[in-house]
Amino acid sequence: MGIPFSQVPTWDDRTPIYVISVAAQLAGMHPQTLRQYDRLGLVVPSRASGRGRRYSTYDVAKLRYVQHLSQEEGVNLAGIRHILALQSEVEDLRKRVNQLLAEVQRGVGASRRPAASRVFSAGPAGDVIAMGRQQTTTRWIRTQPLELGSR
Repeated sequence: MGIPFSQVPTWDDRTPIYVISVAAQLAGMHPQTLRQYDRLGLVVPSRASGRGRRYSTYDVAKLRYVQHLSQEEGVNLAGIRHILALQSEVEDLRKRVNQLLAEVQRGVGASRRPAASRVFSAGPAGDVIAMGRQQTTTRWIRTQPLELGSR
């Protein structure tokens, strides 16, 4: 009968599925080149349980990009490493900006809700007291001077 479609494993472009020989063929390179790029940290594949390299579709595209930078743009491997690091940093920063924008949007939506927010005050011992919106606080006046360094 088989397994239901909802339980069939899904893959995205970062799922490691290709062995080194297949990835090299897809990228149009020699497997030794992929091993060197791995050693240099340019394209670092996942590792299978037997320590074999497993490349994703994203890794293959990155290999092609490295090859383009090297052969067609004349960039050396140190320059390529720097370019890839900067692109990774930009990608991380974009993700963080999107997270912060989502937080701001949630905050704006929360501030528009009527009477759902709460007001808090501090008690005489520094404890936090929840208060109603129209409730006022009592001012506590310290009768003895506060000594520095003691609590």
